Amino acid sequence: MVGKSFRFVSLVLASLSLLTTTPLAADEIRSPSLTALRVDWRAALDQLRTEVNSRPQIAGDFIFAPRRSVPRYDPRAMPALVQLNAVSSQFFTGIARSSVPVLLPFDAGAYLEARRSGAPSSLSVSRYQADFNPVDMFDAGPAGYSATFSLEPGAGDGMPTRVFARPVEVQITGSALLYDIADPAGGKGEPVKPLAALYPDLRKFIREGYVRYAFTRFGVAYVVSVQCLDSVAKPRRLACKEAYPVAERFLKSLRIAGGQRMRPLTDMASNLVDRPAPRSAEFSYRPSGDIIPNTGYRNKAGHPDVMAYAQIRFPLEKAPAFIRSQSYGKRDKNDGPTAYPWRDNFCESRSFEVWQCAGGYGHQGEDIRAADCPPAGEGREPCDPKQRVIVAVRDAIVIRGAKDQAATLQVNGRTEHIRFRYMHMNPQAMNADGLLNGRIVSEGERIGLVSNYLEHPAGTSMHLHFDIQVFTRDGWIWVSPYVTLVSAYERLIRARGREIGPEIAVTAQPVAHALPEDVIKPDQREGSSSEEN
Repeated sequence: MVGKSFRFVSLVLASLSLLTTTPLAADEIRSPSLTALRVDWRAALDQLRTEVNSRPQIAGDFIFAPRRSVPRYDPRAMPALVQLNAVSSQFFTGIARSSVPVLLPFDAGAYLEARRSGAPSSLSVSRYQADFNPVDMFDAGPAGYSATFSLEPGAGDGMPTRVFARPVEVQITGSALLYDIADPAGGKGEPVKPLAALYPDLRKFIREGYVRYAFTRFGVAYVVSVQCLDSVAKPRRLACKEAYPVAERFLKSLRIAGGQRMRPLTDMASNLVDRPAPRSAEFSYRPSGDIIPNTGYRNKAGHPDVMAYAQIRFPLEKAPAFIRSQSYGKRDKNDGPTAYPWRDNFCESRSFEVWQCAGGYGHQGEDIRAADCPPAGEGREPCDPKQRVIVAVRDAIVIRGAKDQAATLQVNGRTEHIRFRYMHMNPQAMNADGLLNGRIVSEGERIGLVSNYLEHPAGTSMHLHFDIQVFTRDGWIWVSPYVTLVSAYERLIRARGREIGPEIAVTAQPVAHALPEDVIKPDQREGSSSEEN
């Protein structure tokens, strides 16, 4: 009881710190708090038994009697799940790594029954997936799983015709870890009456550019989502009204496809983050939420957030680097685009929905720029502005289709379930480097170069857009990466930065950090960036 009381107090304090308008002390960088859900595997087995028994031809193949002679968390304790994972892993690699029951539009019973009847193995898996294409992305791990499917135009019996001419992409995530964020808009939505019998607590709502269907089953939080616009349908723009029947077909088709009972996860309390002891003579930054005046949606203020949502490697390979606005930098009279102090731009006015920002619109992330090339001189390394290296911030799996302009890294572990998105690298270059769905990258691994791609080459200035999403009961939500990046940069330069209050004018001083020799490799080169229009 004492532990629960302490955790409640911690959550209240963390929430109050997010809502305060007074910038906190520079030392107050905290880790997030997370809630660990308890999975009801017995209920999952009961549902699997019901699904299997509807296929009498193969029902006898599954063993539901528990194995008492093995440890509780040994996979063999639930043999039916071991058997199911063996079938499903042919299509969903690593499905047994999921700590939660994996719900997918895959009918394993129908697949096994067809094989028993002599159906050729060459038949498309879409036949057993309610006509959804083979999975585009699948990731399973200690926190849960995520998957992405698509439905082609005209596919699916009984589906209404639609204007949108491309496949509709549907995402699902099931997680036993939830991030506790200050979110007044969270938990809302409307019921879906045609699906009420299947999902009694199902909520439908449009949030941050997606229509989302959130529900709880087996004690686990699941969210199905489709990216769409709440507008008139067009051939190249999916309207949410056209997304509804696709998402609801997906929900009706969900069955238990796998997963494995594991040791329960534990709640994570918010704590102060360790920071370097030495003080940097150069690195300074303005407080979280201190955006350039009058650049927020309808001139609203930014969003103070003291959370470092993960301990990451800074996404640019080398310092110095600068968080500076690409759209409103010229309004910031005190500082140049490649000079300290850094300035938050998470809640700058954009057309993107960001519910952490006042008014519900913002930038989603932060613009990061490398330093300008220094003047050529004796003893200086060659400097090419087009060769600034971007690295993976963590060991992670890549989420990215071949046509995507953004690459997302997902971490799925016992203590976090989080995504990091990179934008403005050239898609052709990412394809050539194999930065595609399912690739595993290591922290610090080169994954691209700072570029200027936005719809086409030179569509923006030379910079990296970096953002963070965490999983909640409303699905994946954008949170401010600003303090996370401050913390990561301090580790990169091995020194603590200095927070500069908005009332203090600072003279711009371009600098170059002298990093230890073991950080800078002889073959690394520096480059520069330019201001965005």
